[in-house]
Parts: sequence; C-alpha cells; structure tokens
Amino acid sequence: MAKSKTGRKILVFSVIALGVGALAAVAFLKKRDVVITVQTEKVARRNLTEVVVANGKIQPVVQVKISPEVSGEIIELPVKEGQAVTKGQLIVKIKPDFYVANRNQAEAAYKSSLASRATAEANLQKADAEFRRVTELFQQKLVSASLYDEAKAAHAVASAQLTNSTHQVEMARASLASAEEQLAKTTIVAPLSGTVSKLNSQLGERVLGTVQNVGTEIMTIADLNEMEARVEIGEIDVVLIAPGQNVQLEVDAFKNRKFTGTVTEIANSSKSSPYSSNQQEATKFEVKIRIKEKEAFRPGMSVTAEIETRSRTNVLSVPIASVTTRLPPSKETKGNPSAATNASSTTNTGAADAQTNSPATNSPARPDKKTKDAVKPIEVVFLKQGDVAKMVPVKIGISDDDYWEIIEGLEEGQEVISGGYRAVSRDLEDGKRVRTGPPAGEKAEGKEGADEKGK
Repeated sequence: MAKSKTGRKILVFSVIALGVGALAAVAFLKKRDVVITVQTEKVARRNLTEVVVANGKIQPVVQVKISPEVSGEIIELPVKEGQAVTKGQLIVKIKPDFYVANRNQAEAAYKSSLASRATAEANLQKADAEFRRVTELFQQKLVSASLYDEAKAAHAVASAQLTNSTHQVEMARASLASAEEQLAKTTIVAPLSGTVSKLNSQLGERVLGTVQNVGTEIMTIADLNEMEARVEIGEIDVVLIAPGQNVQLEVDAFKNRKFTGTVTEIANSSKSSPYSSNQQEATKFEVKIRIKEKEAFRPGMSVTAEIETRSRTNVLSVPIASVTTRLPPSKETKGNPSAATNASSTTNTGAADAQTNSPATNSPARPDKKTKDAVKPIEVVFLKQGDVAKMVPVKIGISDDDYWEIIEGLEEGQEVISGGYRAVSRDLEDGKRVRTGPPAGEKAEGKEGADEKGK
C-alpha cells in the first residue's frame, strides 16, 4: 500500500515537471519566433551642419553706465528713458553749492600763498643785502665774527622761508585745481551719442560719487544701432566655438523670423556659480555674437542662438534614431547571437559576484580583472537584409538635428533600421527576424480613424 502511494507521488511530480518544461520550451520558441516591426531608411549622401544651441539676451555692443564722481542732490535731469542724446549733451546736474565753496576756499588759500611767497622773496632780498654788507665789513675786520654769523644765519632762514613759500604756492595751486575739477564734475554730459536705455534716478534724489564708494548708477546710455547676443555655453561645447562662425538667431519678440550673426568674442574665464550643485549648469562661458540685421531690438530681449560649429558636404548619413550601442561580439559569441545577447548581463553578474565573494577588509578594493577588462559598448546600426536584422559596427562623425555622419561601416543605398525607438535601442539583436510597418502608435491611430469612419 505504501509503495503504491509513493509511486503515485512520483508520477504526479513527473507530470508537473514535464508540464513546466513544455511551457518553458514553448515560451522560448515563441520568443525566438517573435518578428519585430521596424521602419527603415536608405543610407544616403547629405550636407550636414553641426550646431550648438544656447540661450541668452540681446545687449548693445557699446553701452556706458553713468555714475557721478561726486556726491550730491540732482537738481537737473533733462532726459527721459528712451530719449536719444548726442555726445556732449547735458544729462545730469548735481547741486554745486558745496563744491563752489570748496573752490572759493581753495582759491583764497592760493592767493594767500602767493602773498606769503612775495613776502618771503622781499625778506630774502633784504637778508641777502645785509649779508653782503656784513661780509665786506668782516673781511675788513670792522665787525665781529658773531655779527657775521648772525647775518649769515638770517640769510639762510630767509632763503628757506622762500623755498617753503614756493612749495605752499604749489600745494595751494593743486588744491585749487582739484576743487575746480570737483566743481566741474557736478555737470555730467553724454560720453557718446545714443539712447538712454535705462534711467534709475530722479530729480531731487541724492546720489553717491565714485571717489570713495561704488557710486550710484544714474542711467545707462547705449548705441542701439549696433546690437549683439550674449549667450552662455557649457564647458563641453565651448571648445567647439571659434570667432567668425556663423549663427542663426531667433528672438522671442520677433515670431517666425530668423536673424544672422557672427561670433565675435569668447570669454576666457567661466561664470561659475559657487552655490550650484550641478557642475554642468554651474560652469558657463559667455559668447558674444554680432547681429548683422538692423532691427528694433531692445536690451534684455531673449534670444536663442544656433552656432554652426562644423559642416560636412556630400557625406554618407543615417537617421539619428538608427545609431545605438551594443557590446561587440567576442570570439565565443561570434556566430552565436544568443550568447552575444547575454554578454552584457554576464559581465555585470561576474562583477557583482566578485564583489560579493571578496573578504571584508579596510584596505581599498582592488579592481577585479574581469571588471578592468570589461568590453565597452560600440556604436552600431542594424541593416535590414531580407527579413533579418544584421548588426554592423560604425564610426560616426558630426550630426545635425536629424542625421549622423557615417565615416566607416556602411555604403550608400543600404537599408538601415531607423525605428521604432524601443526596437533599435533594446529589442533588436543580430539575426532577429524583422518586418517593415508603421509604428505602433500610427497603426492604432489608423485603426481608430477607420472605426470612426465606419460609424
């Protein structure tokens, strides 16, 4: 009786095992027989232009920020924002009373120093005459040596006083010149012909001078006839930029219009932000682009620039969507597509096992030989040969918005698989069965359209 029950259990488990094996075999065969729907395009020759896209603002090529050199109250402000001005035109007048008083005081001190010098000159002449007279008498031994010494000392003192008075005159003259200069700075004129693009102050406001402070920025005058785009470009792309490159510009304020420009200047130092955690965003270089067209641009308008960095003429090209990456077939996987497919997961698993089995230690981990020698992915495309996909390694060059330049690996007229995205990026393998057809989304839309039409 016991033997009978045991035999029945063995029979049941055998049937279950056979069932699971059969299901696994069916799933495997079904997976092998899956036909992937793809879209294709021919390898063709095209003209490609690589561009770097950057955003920025439009600014005048020449603009001057007006700040006073002296402090005081604005008593005249005869210009408004947006007003055109000519070089030398009065734009700001600062209350001059304090500086007039300083000038008058300096002028009085200068005149006083002149009078002091005249007195010193007269004293020196008197001391000089007395010294000559005493010297003659001393030589005749008609006066004592002490009287001679007194006359000599008096002459020296008078000479020193004249020298000091002369220096005082020079100091007073310099003070007067400085006071007159400060007074003149209360009147500010336009340094160039242009437009008041920004006005920050108003009549009656007290402003600070730039002598000892940063100073108050009263206004900005710009030449709006010559404008440029100032854009910021990341450190990876800035090495591709060079003066003289052509640029296509789109200004948000001018819809459906494109402007042209030329790169004129590239910053040598980055505009890094110490507060940004993202280095790619933090490190930017300013690039200036001279706009060729004369238009009613205004400072601060947003602009998008497409800088043409490299161009190729009549080169082999494929759609950008056609190029993907795969691990190259090894010696063991050549001629065995399924082995090649599992190469990536095998490499990663080996690295994980090596890390798991390594003994715990405080010393730095040594790189595993398998990880160190891991095969790196390469750029490939998939050709459609009949109803089979063939993986072909390629060497790519530049790209535009739609196509990659193919330097090696393909010939003109070959049919490359360009979609769908999942098929190219994940599903396709060397030797997989494929068929051409519309993308899944388009097929669904077409079916819905047909159903709607039938209703």
